[in-house]
Amino acid sequence: MSSILIIDDDEMMCATLSALVQRKGHSPSCATTLQQGKTLLETNDFDIAFLDVRMPDGNGLELLAQINATPSAPEVIIITGFGDPDGAELAIKSGAWDYIEKGFSIKEITLSLERALQYRKEKQEVLRGRKPIPLQRPNIIGNSPALSACLDLVAQSAGSDAHVFISGETGTGKELFARAVHENSARRSESFVVVDCTALPETLVESLLFGHEKGAFTGAERSREGLVKQAHKGTLFLDEVGELPMSLQKSFLRVLQEHRFRPLGATREIESDFRLIAATNRDLDAMAEEGSFRSDLLFRLRSFVIELPPLRKRKEDIKPLTRHYVDRFCEQHCSGPKGLDTEFLNMLMLYPWPGNVRELVNTLERTLTAAQFDPTLFPQHLPNHIRVHVRRAAMEKNNSETEPSVPAISSESLPKLQDYREEVLNHAEQHYLTTLMAKTLTDIGLACEISGLSQSRLYALLKKYDISRKG
Repeated sequence: MSSILIIDDDEMMCATLSALVQRKGHSPSCATTLQQGKTLLETNDFDIAFLDVRMPDGNGLELLAQINATPSAPEVIIITGFGDPDGAELAIKSGAWDYIEKGFSIKEITLSLERALQYRKEKQEVLRGRKPIPLQRPNIIGNSPALSACLDLVAQSAGSDAHVFISGETGTGKELFARAVHENSARRSESFVVVDCTALPETLVESLLFGHEKGAFTGAERSREGLVKQAHKGTLFLDEVGELPMSLQKSFLRVLQEHRFRPLGATREIESDFRLIAATNRDLDAMAEEGSFRSDLLFRLRSFVIELPPLRKRKEDIKPLTRHYVDRFCEQHCSGPKGLDTEFLNMLMLYPWPGNVRELVNTLERTLTAAQFDPTLFPQHLPNHIRVHVRRAAMEKNNSETEPSVPAISSESLPKLQDYREEVLNHAEQHYLTTLMAKTLTDIGLACEISGLSQSRLYALLKKYDISRKG
């Protein structure tokens, strides 16, 4: 018998899914808020979780990472009455098993449940029969759910020889993850060859990649082995593959398919048994659509995909990253250990880090230079632009919370005062009611007591503004 968690604020939906689960011989548990769902996940093990998107206390998709990080890590089936392609994409990328719109048939939901349970059973059998091997992850610091999900993908990809495609913003650590894939693979004892595609001069790119024979071109005074050959039996890492010249993409596609190529000036082809890892911070799909990157090469590169999260999506890792690099820099500079003030760490947590981990590391090195003789790091040691950004963001947030927004008006076509007054009133009512229902967790009795409205009047206003009153 499997344990199934149902997180949905619609009591009728909870009852329907519970009856279905029980008929299949499983044990259901229900939660009508995300907070109730979190509590159940922390105290119980579940095999499957049905999760609604629009909940009274937040967006269900935001709970996905926390569900995946629980000890039982149940498979998640998203059920929503508001189908959204972007939401479906986010759910699937976040590890959801399925994404189903309400209005489903019993057969459809039963099939999804049974397949998810079968997948989970087979996965657990494989894990029980496999001897755990510690993952080598040098310089990859942190244990946030977003980072852990990427490390799971590293472990999966390391067990095969498929090409790996790593995407992520600048500074997210794409080369570190590429090295981790190599260090955990069967090729770990062979070469890891890095090719920085942004630094390849177009006139010499073929020679650098494929090598050349003596006399192949002016200045070729001796034969030279290319980077592709140097990666034989090992791993070839193409960093920023989106910068690979269009003129070379067709040639490289053939090399990927055949693992054979001809150095410049050579009469015969040679082989190179390499494993490819490619990385980019660019949108290669958009580049393929506009014709600046070959779609057939893109399909070939993306055998196994790892999408690295930006640092702002894994803020739990900022403190361990900070401690790690502060200790490292102190050791390198032969200075004593530094303490970290609480406000210093809080400011690091509040900054959005557009340059990601790389920016954080550079900032910490600069900060230690400024605090050379001080035993503790305080916010005052941070660069001014970080302190200013955090303070300004805090002030803007406070202002937005204390000053209710009003509908914008154009000086070119002013509405009648009565019409504008009515629009402002509706806007304020909707904002108040949304806040009221969230704060009371849709407790109608409590909401009436706080607002001073009668139950019938409150229901009428909730209906007017399409605000959920289930709870």
